[in-house]
Amino acid sequence: MTDASINASSTPEREAGFGDYFALLKPRVMSLVVFTAFVGLVAAPVHVNPIVGFCAILFIAIGGGASGALNMWWDADIDMVMKRTKNRPIPLGRVDRVEALQIGMALSGLSVMMLALATNIFAGAFLAFTIFFYVVIYTIWLKRATPQNIVIGGAAGAFPPVIGWLAATGSMSIEPWLMFALTFLWTPPHFWALALFMRSDYDDAGVPMLTVTHGRRSTRRHILAYTVLLVVFAVGAAFSGIGGPIYLAVSVVLNALFLRGAWRIFRRDEVASEADNFKVERGFFKLSLLYLFLHFGAILMEAVLKPYGFGGWG
Repeated sequence: MTDASINASSTPEREAGFGDYFALLKPRVMSLVVFTAFVGLVAAPVHVNPIVGFCAILFIAIGGGASGALNMWWDADIDMVMKRTKNRPIPLGRVDRVEALQIGMALSGLSVMMLALATNIFAGAFLAFTIFFYVVIYTIWLKRATPQNIVIGGAAGAFPPVIGWLAATGSMSIEPWLMFALTFLWTPPHFWALALFMRSDYDDAGVPMLTVTHGRRSTRRHILAYTVLLVVFAVGAAFSGIGGPIYLAVSVVLNALFLRGAWRIFRRDEVASEADNFKVERGFFKLSLLYLFLHFGAILMEAVLKPYGFGGWG
């Protein structure tokens, strides 16, 4: 679909305002980026100047927003036909598609350059790689090419704590990659649960989500399999450098609930009413949002309390 047809297909209700441009940056996704990056920064075993830390999180947030704008630029055609995305600024005709591209590119360059200047070149370079991965590898290539799109592409959403750690230390270690893996393994069951009760959206848009290419039963098996892997890893991470008794307690409860939810989805009967299936799948999706937030919240608590002798195992 051409830019002209996309822009002409929606009659603007009004001129674009601040809210429309802010929506272009995917603020809900950005909030997850900011929080996990902040946890990565605070969990690092070094003192970070508060001003430097604020700048780091700000520029990481801008980079996440830039990725969102570029995603909306590329996906404008399918956003128009999906119920979940049809009210985004470009489908509504409030923001021009080319303008979204320009905003995304400008913010990408600004965020990478300023993060490198405020912290270190390694953090800036990794932010640039993350933006590239999300926009080019996931959005442009994988999303419309393979049902494993969200598995591989989910890595982009798992990089922020690594960037936060890099911004603080300028070096790598195992701990940020444990946080990366937590998000990476969480992403497939989270999005596949969404795809189960929003399947018609992906059908209409022609996106080869697993629900479309392999059906609901296969998707449910995949959700259970990835949840089992996630549970083993998430609980095991309690005994690493980012874990401790607080994290362990939170993780055991959350993973018991998450595994129960995945099992309920797996056992759903295809002849059951749509309303019943919708309730179970949507409930699991909502739990998945709380699951990641509370895990990273527990990591944050361990890091904050550790200097006072309460966090960690020592």
